[in-house]
Amino acid sequence: MSHYGINAGVPKTLISYLIRWAAETVFEKEPAVARVLDAVLATPISPELLRLDPHGAIRQSSEEIVGPYDLHDFFLYYFLRFGFGPRRVARMALHAFAGRYSLGEIRRWLIVFLRRFFANQFKRDCLPNSPKVGSGGSLSPRGDWRMPSDASPDAWLAEAEAIPEAS
Repeated sequence: MSHYGINAGVPKTLISYLIRWAAETVFEKEPAVARVLDAVLATPISPELLRLDPHGAIRQSSEEIVGPYDLHDFFLYYFLRFGFGPRRVARMALHAFAGRYSLGEIRRWLIVFLRRFFANQFKRDCLPNSPKVGSGGSLSPRGDWRMPSDASPDAWLAEAEAIPEAS
């Protein structure tokens, strides 16, 4: 698998959905396997792979830093697939996640997403080849996504920061 980013085009929320589906459908007659998969789902997603603290607790919750993964994957999909700007993505997210996230929360996490997305482009420039799994696009530099590593997020952030904090 050298020089091939096997999971580069697969969002975290899709992985969780597939694990849940496997536990309920594929392994429905194997409760021991289903319990292990449920335990995997109960573990917060954390790419840092930090060891547990001395009391067995997780040291860092990535979602507290980057925002809810369902919002993050939503932003990424509409940003990559359709090139929608922050105002449109926020309006769509407010509708899609009605009752779960306020406009202020969506605005907050969209600004975090944009800052991180632009700041980390240099990492995507050196990604190995990866599959295009869904219709949302691929971040492979030889695939759908082309962006200079020094691209400025200023216009995107200005538009996101102009979104009111309440609807």
